[in-house]
Amino acid sequence: MTTTMSLPKSEILTSPERRRRWSAAEKLAMVAETSEPGMSVSLVARRHGVAPSQLFAWRRLATQGALTATQADEEVVPASEYRSLQSQIRELQRLLGKKTLESEILKEALEVATGSKKHLLRSLSLPKGDFR
Repeated sequence: MTTTMSLPKSEILTSPERRRRWSAAEKLAMVAETSEPGMSVSLVARRHGVAPSQLFAWRRLATQGALTATQADEEVVPASEYRSLQSQIRELQRLLGKKTLESEILKEALEVATGSKKHLLRSLSLPKGDFR
């Protein structure tokens, strides 16, 4: 006994774009379908007319939460850019700490320098009393 699955008819894309746009919900549905028993990425891709590599990419994005963010109309930042920005923030925090420390050292040095001048001026001032 042979079972045949009905495959969708071929779709001819006539727009100049030549690409289909899948909504986040459609992508998530296809990704979910790949984890059903007896289904494979290749089979799901064939059923929906999608390249298996594209479906694998969507699976990866779904595990990272990118498709869910897209579904919620949030902006999605690639993970590499996110890591780069985190690294830049850490470097800026390090530089800020260094500059704060330098500022504190300079403040203390200024206090010591002005305190020494006051002490020096006091010791050089004329003694109090009546000198006629």
